[in-house]
Amino acid sequence: MAASVAHSVLEQVFDSFADCITPEVARRIEEIQLDPHAQDRINELAVKANFGTLTPEERAQYEDFIEAIDLLAIFQAKARLAVARKTD
Repeated sequence: MAASVAHSVLEQVFDSFADCITPEVARRIEEIQLDPHAQDRINELAVKANFGTLTPEERAQYEDFIEAIDLLAIFQAKARLAVARKTD
């Protein structure tokens, strides 16, 4: 039940976010990419994760990257929906 409520709250926040952005801003959000240095570090950590050789600090950093990327993906998906709704 708690996870369902948390999901509902997050959906409300993300939907409110999508409702207040302009198509131009939404398009810019869709284009956001990690900088090459961050991407290189993620790739390095991913390889180590696959081999089970991450240190606790590296695991924490890798998890932070994954959470940030997940949030970015959600924002980008909401931005695409906002563009689609405003151009219909």
